[in-house]
Amino acid sequence: MAMSRDISTGMLSLEEALSRITGHLTPLPSETVTLPRAIGRYTASTVTAQVDLPSFDNSAMDGYAVRASDVTSASLDSPVMLKKVGRIAAGQANCPALLSGQCIRLFTGSPLPAGADAVVMQEDTEILETLPDVVSVKDSVKPWENVRFRGEDIRSGATLLRQGDLVSAGVAGLLSATGIGTVDVHRRPKVSLIASGSELRDPGQTLPPGCIYESNRAALAGALSRLGIEAQQRALMPDTLEGTLSELKSAMETSDIVITTGGVSVGELDFLKPAFEGIGGKQEFWKIAIKPGKPFVFGRWNNTLWFGLPGNPVSAFVTFQLLVRPALLKQMGARSTSHPISWGHLVESLANRGDRRHFIRVQVDDQGRVRSSGTQASHFLGSLANANGMVDVGPGKTIEAGELVPVLRFD
Repeated sequence: MAMSRDISTGMLSLEEALSRITGHLTPLPSETVTLPRAIGRYTASTVTAQVDLPSFDNSAMDGYAVRASDVTSASLDSPVMLKKVGRIAAGQANCPALLSGQCIRLFTGSPLPAGADAVVMQEDTEILETLPDVVSVKDSVKPWENVRFRGEDIRSGATLLRQGDLVSAGVAGLLSATGIGTVDVHRRPKVSLIASGSELRDPGQTLPPGCIYESNRAALAGALSRLGIEAQQRALMPDTLEGTLSELKSAMETSDIVITTGGVSVGELDFLKPAFEGIGGKQEFWKIAIKPGKPFVFGRWNNTLWFGLPGNPVSAFVTFQLLVRPALLKQMGARSTSHPISWGHLVESLANRGDRRHFIRVQVDDQGRVRSSGTQASHFLGSLANANGMVDVGPGKTIEAGELVPVLRFD
């Protein structure tokens, strides 16, 4: 168990940092939206079924409604002849009752007529050319074979979703099938992304000597998109106190969450922390005992949250996954903010020789084999691009090849 705080360095543990970020967060207000707009969002109230599913007894396939007792002796060599007395299409309301010795043509989803207790598959029957109103049944059926019963899937009044459940595509289909067309969900947070650094240029621009193309906003916008959030990517912010003050305040006024990258360390040109304090923000903590991502800042300005991520691309991405993502999910109303985990076997050892927990980027293949995605330096984007998860390796620990490990997935 990690300590809450490293006394010698003043760094918070990941667990304490998460607790301090999410402990007092409440979901954003709710709104009622149509099912297509609800997918990927979290419910603000309990949702119950309005009808039985199926809403009536019906045929599970194309065939003929029969009384099972009429065809007990039916076989390929000794078929049973039944009189065809009708045809019921899916959606047909007026269904004639079935008497002994009779059958009625059905299709998948057709209502089961009164008097019938089974459906013979079309493949087990034959229509005689000389007797078009007679069906030759060549196999027996058991009572209620090939019948879908009213309410066997869902009963009217059953709980379909609890507050805080995710509305997935499959859930949307279920809700629609039970007559529900709208859902109360929590509003998605408004998120602004700011990249700080005079050396940064947008892709496509001319690159002067000593400058680099900015990549954090693209990576973080992609991670936000996986949560259904379309972030506002603000203009690059040069390293000046005046410009930082103005840009930060403007973003805070129009956002629920502001995510910045770079400018939060202790250098002469790291202006974000003093600028945040200058606009009246309250810094909650700085520095987390994890690798990568130690220089991480969390603060509040009125009702807006500020996450100051490191400038190194890998550090920014990892701290987003570990510390920002749970806050976003909490604001979106999710009951669970934990990372999805898959288990796999290491094909090589993973070693952490440092004094902080190291979240090593790994690649998990479709056979459950886990290996390092490449060089683990915080500026190596190639290894981040190859990764689809992380393994948490404790300080001074080595996890040997062959061991079964939990992988925090972000693919």
